[in-house]
Amino acid sequence: MGNIFFYDTVIGKIGIAETNNNITNVSFVDDNMDNAQIEDIEVNETPLLKEAGKQLQQYLEGNRKDFDLPLLPVGTEFQKNVWKVLQTIPYGATLSYKQVAEKVGSPKAARAVGMANNRNPIAIIIPCHRVIGANGRLVGYGGGLHIKEYLLNMERQNI
Repeated sequence: MGNIFFYDTVIGKIGIAETNNNITNVSFVDDNMDNAQIEDIEVNETPLLKEAGKQLQQYLEGNRKDFDLPLLPVGTEFQKNVWKVLQTIPYGATLSYKQVAEKVGSPKAARAVGMANNRNPIAIIIPCHRVIGANGRLVGYGGGLHIKEYLLNMERQNI
């Protein structure tokens, strides 16, 4: 059984989930989600979730540039490879979908990178917000483009 806990942040309510001492999910929560019955998951602030919540708050305050948490994102091998590349994008920097595709060894897979970004189960900690369009425009973000813009601006201000 996994655990989830909800944290109020400057960008809204965030749900962080863990199973077997690994963070498995960080997601943006609307008002209806935290009341949903989720099978095999309990609302319980474990020590790991408390630490993850603390690190997330520090990040959002501009006081943390890297996360130090055990992560276990579930996805295909291609998705996991994309998510590994995302974790190498420096704080305050961005890459295009095409650049990420090149780094995973599939230079023509920019759309597939976009889909992997869309399926990233550990938002913010696996920084899919640092991936932008080839023309420099902000495109697609699960939490909304306003949050993507907020996170990128916050990072640039705190480099």
